[in-house]
Amino acid sequence: MGSNKIKIWVGVGVYSLLGAVPAAVASSDSPSGHAQPPQAEILVEQRLAQGGEGGEGGEGATPTFQDRLTGADLVNALRQGGYVIYFRHAQTEKDYADQVSATMGDCSTQRMLSEVGWQQARTIGKAFQELQIPVGQVYSSEYCRAWQTADLAFGRYEKRAALNFPPAEEYTEEQVQQMRAAVMPMLTALPASGTNTVIVGHDDVFEAATGIYPEPQGVAYVVKPNGQGGFDLVANLLPEEWAQLSQ
Repeated sequence: MGSNKIKIWVGVGVYSLLGAVPAAVASSDSPSGHAQPPQAEILVEQRLAQGGEGGEGGEGATPTFQDRLTGADLVNALRQGGYVIYFRHAQTEKDYADQVSATMGDCSTQRMLSEVGWQQARTIGKAFQELQIPVGQVYSSEYCRAWQTADLAFGRYEKRAALNFPPAEEYTEEQVQQMRAAVMPMLTALPASGTNTVIVGHDDVFEAATGIYPEPQGVAYVVKPNGQGGFDLVANLLPEEWAQLSQ
């Protein structure tokens, strides 16, 4: 971690890239108070402008993420509470950008969870129970695949329009900024004492805030709010990895 370290501004935060561990993400323009370099916006917006959730693979400059907490250390930390766990919804029957034609409240106009997705959500919920990870607030987007994932895993949810993405296949700079501004308060809010907050949302919304494209469907990122309007990314897990932690 030395001479090759590069810092690149991604949206609202700064990441240290060495193939690399993200540094704290701040909700202000920069820790130093200086304006963000324009390259940062370009990197995120070029990726997001390629279209909504239908695009798997995260083309573009996505930082490689390395866990800061794993195994028993991660479980023990989560049992103490204080984390936000952002899930991309579980696997769907097919993958395409449905946000242009989707009607909120009408699941027939949206991508739906597959049988694999249903099982992923149940696997996650069972693991949380076995690991005795305390869950406080559970938020989901208004899309059926998101709130159904939350319901299957945790038995409850509160829909938040802030977790939806804009109804467009290609995002404008303004729409990327809107996604970022909408989700950042949820990622930086401190959970109630002794609990963790769960968010079930979508790929492009998370990428707008962090610069990291969350793949595959069902992946979770564990976020530690710092109480000062920013957060650290400390771990990511696939649905089956939650189950492995409980074994």
